[in-house]
Amino acid sequence: MDANEILDYCLAKKGVTETFPFDNETLVMKVGTKMFLLMGLERQPLGINVKTDPEWSAELREQYPQITGAYHMNKTHWNSVSIDGLKRDLIFKMIDQSYELVFNSLTKKAREEINLS
Repeated sequence: MDANEILDYCLAKKGVTETFPFDNETLVMKVGTKMFLLMGLERQPLGINVKTDPEWSAELREQYPQITGAYHMNKTHWNSVSIDGLKRDLIFKMIDQSYELVFNSLTKKAREEINLS
């Protein structure tokens, strides 16, 4: 799996935009105005930060050494994921949950606008 595949997967979701608010190598995917995925394009191995349910975060960190609390983010809710050695389905499941958690935290009006687009 590479950065383009992750980018395409994210952009296929409703209301998603890509931005570079921090620097030219940290891609931030947003739904509405809120971040749901960060990806360091120059980082090797490729890694992403995603928001996950706190209980699932703990399980993932125990099970996979590639998954840790996200640097500079709320480690209860955000994981850093080095995608090397992880199954594609698991990566997509984490991205899906991150999107859903952030989408559901948007205002009702923002969610409705995205659903109508």
